[in-house]
Amino acid sequence: MQVRYIYTTNPSFSNRSGVIFMENRQTYHEHTDIENTLRLRQVLETLPPFCRDYFRSIDATTTTKTRISYAYDIRIFFQFLLENNPAFKGKTMRDIDVGVLDQIKALDIEEYQEYLKVYQNGERMETNGERGLKRKISALRSFYAYYYKREMIHTNPTVLVDVPKIHQKSIIRLDADEVAMLLDYIEHCGDHLTGQKRVFYEKTKERDLAIVTLLLGTGIRVSECVGLDIEDVDFKNNGIKVTRKGGNEMVVYFGPEVEKALKRYLEVREGITPLAGHEHALFYSSQRRRIGVQAVENLVKKYACQITTTKKITPHKLRSTYGTALYQETGDIYLVADVLGHRDVNTTKKHYAALDDARRRQAASAVRLREEE
Repeated sequence: MQVRYIYTTNPSFSNRSGVIFMENRQTYHEHTDIENTLRLRQVLETLPPFCRDYFRSIDATTTTKTRISYAYDIRIFFQFLLENNPAFKGKTMRDIDVGVLDQIKALDIEEYQEYLKVYQNGERMETNGERGLKRKISALRSFYAYYYKREMIHTNPTVLVDVPKIHQKSIIRLDADEVAMLLDYIEHCGDHLTGQKRVFYEKTKERDLAIVTLLLGTGIRVSECVGLDIEDVDFKNNGIKVTRKGGNEMVVYFGPEVEKALKRYLEVREGITPLAGHEHALFYSSQRRRIGVQAVENLVKKYACQITTTKKITPHKLRSTYGTALYQETGDIYLVADVLGHRDVNTTKKHYAALDDARRRQAASAVRLREEE
């Protein structure tokens, strides 16, 4: 008898065909956490041994995604020291001990900031803008703070160096007419196609339309979108259960347009036989596996560039489009923050401050002091 393991919400353990059911299926986010944990272990093998203490200390307060990002960032710092500081000539990264941190001066951190703007990483040339610089310096500050607090080092030069300032950019979003044009284009752009191109278009049309409609109609993140399972969709209450940053679960509600697009896609989905391990994914790729973030980014770009050439539209810009529309309709910044999953309302205020300014400008002409003759 051949035994197969299937992740399911059904608590039964077996059936007549010899299929054994696991009581608790593994979600996309649980699978991602496991992969990140394994990757983190691999990166730690390349870092100085004392680094393990730091990553163990932040385990309970950070996500696996944050920890793997910090590990890469800190590895770049040690790579910089080995490449540019004569004191480390002939050493490997594994040779470095915690006492080295006390030898680093504020000037070294400033030189590191300059290095981060453009540096060679193997065969690739890497660059960092304001956000990349800030994240890497923030990671280094957290790293130093751990050893300084525990009196394993006596100096902390990172606090003497300013964290790069991020200049706020105006919100890029689709206008109402552009939203309608985008959805219409996805729905009809293949009408003139023939042959294999038409076959491929028809194969992915309902999926693509459902994804873009969902992003525009709920404001969920692309990572939340690809992480959705079929069981997360509730048509009785018109809601989807998403896993937010930090692992918190939340139900986000959708309207009739999203409902219609999802139901049309689900009719197509019923005819797809997914690869093993991807049975629960809501959205499938052409390879019959869970669709990935890159694939969604590519399909949004493919359609959006036909609607506007002056705006670089990404899934995050569709999220901004939804947030803008919701704020303009309600004027409730706390509601927008809650629906978008911002843990700090100041994040929301920062992004939508320009809209507040526009509303204040309207107030200037809203009150008339005297009737015009």
